[in-house]
Amino acid sequence: MNQGTLTSTATHNLRTIIDLVFNYTDKETAVVVYDNNSLLSSVLSEAYKHCLPNAIFIDFDECPAAEILKILDSLEAYDLVALVQSTSFRLDAFRIRVELFKRKIKVIEHPHVSRISDEDAIHYINSLEYDSEYYRGIGHALKAKIDSSPSAIIDSGGEFLVYDAPFESTKLNIGDYSNMPNIGGQFPIGEVFTESKDLKALNGRLRIFIFADKNYRINKPKNPITLIIIQGQVVACENSTPEFDQVLFNIRKDEGVVWVRELGFGLNRAYSKTKTVDDIGSYERMCGVHVSLGTKHGMYGKPGFKRRDGKYHLDVFVDVHSVTLGDEVVYKDDAWIIIPFNHST
Repeated sequence: MNQGTLTSTATHNLRTIIDLVFNYTDKETAVVVYDNNSLLSSVLSEAYKHCLPNAIFIDFDECPAAEILKILDSLEAYDLVALVQSTSFRLDAFRIRVELFKRKIKVIEHPHVSRISDEDAIHYINSLEYDSEYYRGIGHALKAKIDSSPSAIIDSGGEFLVYDAPFESTKLNIGDYSNMPNIGGQFPIGEVFTESKDLKALNGRLRIFIFADKNYRINKPKNPITLIIIQGQVVACENSTPEFDQVLFNIRKDEGVVWVRELGFGLNRAYSKTKTVDDIGSYERMCGVHVSLGTKHGMYGKPGFKRRDGKYHLDVFVDVHSVTLGDEVVYKDDAWIIIPFNHST
């Protein structure tokens, strides 16, 4: 697909995000900080020029850091900043998104887009499409079901992982910031996540088809790997690879055991088992299920786990066939089948 077609599709998708997710109007100032160090960063920055013709555009590699900071310092609450980054922008100790959030400035962040190959750029651009009824309807319905569910079963093709305990209060990443302190974050979006209130209440077997490597890229083994989980810890695995063995070795070396923590339900239909991108931070939204390995998960505190001590949070993606919450099947045949929440009622 040529760059012009990619830009056209990106323009359509970003305009929907700007309008429906961020409720942007011309009364607010918009700033786009970008680089041209990858195909995807060039496509996205050009698309933003079509969507936000009156915005201030800053080429990160051409503009001095002091000047960038001066422009950002001039913004007011509820102005909009988009960050299009082939890697991740650094302005000394100034953490751009964090500092902007402190001032209630809206942020759309596209980090590490250079990890995505030119061939896969269309998958990333498609993942920016925002279907408000789908994301908000399914997202809120899943949250309500998870928060009230006493248990769950993940079926990964005849291998079953049983969560025999209730779940922590579910977090949403669905483009609805109405009850959140910050407006925006990393895009693409589309995820509902939680973890068991009792980490030891996980037992069974889990088949995975992709895992995150140490460079935050996906690793897809030739055949799925089966994790054997007892009381919330990976104690063994079948059909492993040297690369995955190294992942487990590293976690055990630094943390002693391999805990299973986050339970993530991805909603983004642009990503699937066959439609992938290398960047794990983007692929994490894939329509399906992932769990994290390692003790690090800052969203939920647990007795005996210090938030700053955990070193590893590595996502692994489940070869999921169905998800059952309580007595209801909510995922089957590669799609969420829960009845969507109706916002009009």
